Amino acid sequence: MNNSVHRSRRRFLKSSAALGGVLVVGFFLPAGRGRFAEAQEPKKGVPPNAFVRIEKDGAVTVVVKHLEFGQGVTTSLPMILAEELECDWSRVRAELAPAAPEYAHTAFGIQMTGGSSSVWNSWEQLRTAGAQARTMLVEAAARQWKVDPGQCRAEKGFVHGPGKRRLSYGQLTAAASRLPVPEHVTLKPASEFRRIGLSTRRLDSAEKAAGRAKFGMDVQRKGLHTALVARPPVFGARVKSLDADKVKSVPGVTHVVALRNGVAVVGNNFWAAKKGRDALQVEWDLGPNAALSTEALGARLREAMKAPGAIARKAPPAPAAAAPVERTISAEYEVPFLAHAPMEPLNCTVELDGDGAQIWTGTQFQGVDHPAAAKALGLPLEKVRLNTMLAGGGFGRRANPASDFVVEACELARRTKVPVKVVWTREDDIRGGYYRPMVVHRVEVGLDGQGAIAGWKHAIAGPSIMAGTPFEPMMVKNGVDPTSVEGVADTPYALAGMEVTLHTVDTGVPVLWWRSVGHSHAAFVMETLIDEIAAAANKDPVALRRELLANQPRVRNVLEVAAAKGGWGTALPKGRARGIAVHESFGSVCAQVAEVSLQDGAPRVHRIVAAFDCGLVVNPLGVEAQVQSAIAFGLGAALFSEITFADGRVVQSNFHDYRVLRLEEMPEVEVHLTGGGDKPTGVGEPATPPVAPAVANALFALTGKRARKLPLASQAWT
Repeated sequence: MNNSVHRSRRRFLKSSAALGGVLVVGFFLPAGRGRFAEAQEPKKGVPPNAFVRIEKDGAVTVVVKHLEFGQGVTTSLPMILAEELECDWSRVRAELAPAAPEYAHTAFGIQMTGGSSSVWNSWEQLRTAGAQARTMLVEAAARQWKVDPGQCRAEKGFVHGPGKRRLSYGQLTAAASRLPVPEHVTLKPASEFRRIGLSTRRLDSAEKAAGRAKFGMDVQRKGLHTALVARPPVFGARVKSLDADKVKSVPGVTHVVALRNGVAVVGNNFWAAKKGRDALQVEWDLGPNAALSTEALGARLREAMKAPGAIARKAPPAPAAAAPVERTISAEYEVPFLAHAPMEPLNCTVELDGDGAQIWTGTQFQGVDHPAAAKALGLPLEKVRLNTMLAGGGFGRRANPASDFVVEACELARRTKVPVKVVWTREDDIRGGYYRPMVVHRVEVGLDGQGAIAGWKHAIAGPSIMAGTPFEPMMVKNGVDPTSVEGVADTPYALAGMEVTLHTVDTGVPVLWWRSVGHSHAAFVMETLIDEIAAAANKDPVALRRELLANQPRVRNVLEVAAAKGGWGTALPKGRARGIAVHESFGSVCAQVAEVSLQDGAPRVHRIVAAFDCGLVVNPLGVEAQVQSAIAFGLGAALFSEITFADGRVVQSNFHDYRVLRLEEMPEVEVHLTGGGDKPTGVGEPATPPVAPAVANALFALTGKRARKLPLASQAWT
């Protein structure tokens, strides 16, 4: 990272200035285009953006550096700042930050949204900004009253002083903005929190419900064109020949542009572009993946396991007194490729503007997309402004190291010289996007004469998410991509003799993180195996987990809460059974008890009780919603979702054949928050991994059959 960025971080939150009486705390990012690596004084008449902005009327704007795509950061992050600011919550609003290095993730070094990290990485940052602004406002009031600041206090948007005097924040912004931002402030102890920990309705709900909220797809510009791209039917295919004669006769079509990965048809509106693309005649050189099939891919992964793998966890030497293995459980698991399939399709709007450009998109990866866009446009970074829009879901798809949908739009804007919005239809993305990897696990567990685990050999084969990306050098060590083995190699269970190897295979299919990444398949394998070991040892599944988690009190507590609240061990109506699973990911722990039956031979999930520990809870209502969301997302994948290949092509295309959970299939979900402490941990993803194994374990209790593959509904259970 360059020195200017380091300097800006050292100066982080050290500047403030008056702009028509507005108090701004934070670095300055004037609303014009550009990258501002140094804090800058805003020019007159140009509204500044910072973490917090207080207007003359007392309104408070919190600038949110992360993408809002349903997880609620435009409420939870303002809550953190407002707690220390002591403002009137009814006067708080949120604003999404543009791309700029000053908004970088405090741990990952780039501006991004992912890894269930938005709250924990902003925790101290936003509290500090709020406390600094409060301190300045109190100081301004104390100077006006000529009293010591210690005689004043801030509460609900006012500073109160001796003799029942008080001034509103709006009345103090001009004076406060002329004061230096304090280097050091004292943050509240958790015992004094009034906003943090209070169930709070989302700030964005009303606008979204009324249709006023602006998503990337809603962007309109004067003279805006829409582009759709004819993409290769097989990954790695290239255009062999192109006939665009029929396209020219389609009303509204303005351009046909050959790209590196397809052919774009640009029109005055979406339907003109779509009809033009339908009329396009492309002959493809299908390349090496022309015969790709799901069966062949599975065979390749299994074949790879015959060779030695990279060691992700090495088994310790067996103690001299170790009991001999008397029984071995051998199991092979397979999980499919999965699409992200967000409700709002991918889109990006680009407009050339004099000697620069503006971009509008809902992206999880501003810190990657911004420089990639500048390169594609052939412009200096400071001449390109990336505006972050609301997004209708993403699940990892909008955090692409290749910046595919952004770069594509930039290339088209540069070549057509018109404002252009590139839209990926859902079919485009499901058939030609990026996927959660297909993975095979092969496990051998040795049990001694008492049914105790005496050895565990675990091989994992699949494509690497990190391979070929800028993150590979820093993330992949000794041939191990941590996203391939997480949830297995770092299991909290005390498993004697555990050895984990990774066998990385390039399948020719683009892969990407998907909500909960490697944990999405690791939990399925680990938790169904623990269940199977319990059955082999004639132990209750919860009792065995307690034993194996003896030195993991946090995980064990979550397990016990879920079991108690889920009615573990109590009677159920005939034809129903329970299954349990617990998994730790993204610094949090989630356990779930699923109640399942069979209807017409297919699994039906009636109820899921979840216990969830994400440390200190900022917004209980928001956390509960995220747990429900993660369960719905994970359950749909566990029961129905899969991407398959035949003759090199993706078979699925939209929600009719790439099945996700439907409204009538959503079970009753009960959430119990068990966390505490003084810091939050991850929320958005940790409730997804336990869903599949909890349901699979319930199906075993119901039918006596073990699940070795996903999705579960594709298998015979009667």
